[in-house]
Amino acid sequence: MLGSKSLLFKQQKRKRKNGKIKKSKRISVSAKEETVAEPCQIAPEEEEEEEEEGFSLKSTAQSDSYGVQPLGNLYFNPSSHNSRNTGLGNLQTLTDELVLDILGLLEGTHLGILSTVSKGFYIFCNHEPLWRNLVLETCKGGFLFKGCWRSTFISAYRPSFPVLSFGLKVRDFYSDYLFQSWLCANLEMKPEWLERDNIVRRKGISLDEFVMDFEEPNKPVLLEGCLENWPGLEKWNRDYLVKKCGDVKFSVGPVEMKLEDYFKYSDQVREERPLYLFDPKFAEKIPQLGKDYDVPMYFNEDLFSVLGNERPDYRWIIIGPAGSGSSFHIDPNSTSAWNAVTKGSKKWILFPPDVVPPGVHPSPDGAEVASPVSIIEWFMNFYNATKNWKKRPIECICKAGEVIFVPNGWWHLVINLEDSIAITQNFVSRRNLVNVLEFLKRPNACTLVSGTSDRVNLHDKFKNAIEAHLPGTIDELTLKAEEKKAQQNKPSFWESVTDSNAGVFRFSF
Repeated sequence: MLGSKSLLFKQQKRKRKNGKIKKSKRISVSAKEETVAEPCQIAPEEEEEEEEEGFSLKSTAQSDSYGVQPLGNLYFNPSSHNSRNTGLGNLQTLTDELVLDILGLLEGTHLGILSTVSKGFYIFCNHEPLWRNLVLETCKGGFLFKGCWRSTFISAYRPSFPVLSFGLKVRDFYSDYLFQSWLCANLEMKPEWLERDNIVRRKGISLDEFVMDFEEPNKPVLLEGCLENWPGLEKWNRDYLVKKCGDVKFSVGPVEMKLEDYFKYSDQVREERPLYLFDPKFAEKIPQLGKDYDVPMYFNEDLFSVLGNERPDYRWIIIGPAGSGSSFHIDPNSTSAWNAVTKGSKKWILFPPDVVPPGVHPSPDGAEVASPVSIIEWFMNFYNATKNWKKRPIECICKAGEVIFVPNGWWHLVINLEDSIAITQNFVSRRNLVNVLEFLKRPNACTLVSGTSDRVNLHDKFKNAIEAHLPGTIDELTLKAEEKKAQQNKPSFWESVTDSNAGVFRFSF
């Protein structure tokens, strides 16, 4: 999380023109009129250098609906009064995060009642993620988004209950934690976050070239021209999908939603972590969607297919608005993956298996990963740190009609730069079979394996099925893997003629 000083100055810096600060324009939620917002004062005489690290807000950004300001702005308040502290009373010593954790234990009715106690509680109890959690916990069958999560929750249980379409402004309320949630939801991606594109791009390469240059050495690549024969590349737009899918519901986080309802949500929502439609059963639900695309020839070998209907989840349709995406993770079950964009564009950042991204903290057993709350927060706080790393991340923007190959074990983050639709599949080929079997045999595999109801026996089922369909393959690939490992550990010529103890040259004969 940004410190108060960072929030103040990084957001407020502007180019000085003719001795004046160029003010930013925002949209007032209540009046719906364009007004000038000036959350902090800067002395007219103060000279300011050209901005280098400032942030820009989206053109659709509205001022915080409840008037929350970053804590740094408190330094410019002559009275030093913070409504947050007076409103919380004895609870003011608790961190904002802890206050929200406690409020997260309450039901919607209790949150509503508590919001009337004071200005401080009014702000905290109307924090959108609290109401989002309530909706997602109680509306498993889907919901109709009403502009904000609080209104959505109330309308689900009391459709006739009148709800204000705007929040009441609270003066002198300062909180970095609450403000950053709004800031991350309304920030534009900085140009410098998008300009680096160092992935290898290939078009029209052969299968052998792909295997030798990328799959064998386990390196990412962006492939162009692979989707030209996909019907879905032209057909998959909102109208087609809504008409074809009708009342069928798809997985959106922990809930199931009709596509039409999801699109209504994605058009309205302005939040830090937009919900992502990520459904592994789309082709079973709507068989035509499975016929609208073909697996690119580079990924046709998929050894998990020997398990038939018992195989783990392996393919997903992915739909989301700008700002939605996946924070840093490694693909499940040690598989590799490909991701093809049919509409929109995605920013990718990938780190090799031996490099943990900054700000990401996996548990020793790999079962859990701690990371920033949102993707934008990671960019704000950690992206610049990678510029000077010896092993820089692989980055690119994947556009409609392009496919990215994500090798097994690679950390990756993806954020949609616009409304996007994509298909992704995880697969196991001969180049990765030994790794997958070793992963499935780990002592804690039951906590690591995903996409299947039988986590305990997947290793034995998979191994037995491979031996039945492809006899001798596992032994052959295991031997090759051992030879390759021995070759990698073999000392070079100069290492073989150097006395490592004495540090001097020696003859080897």
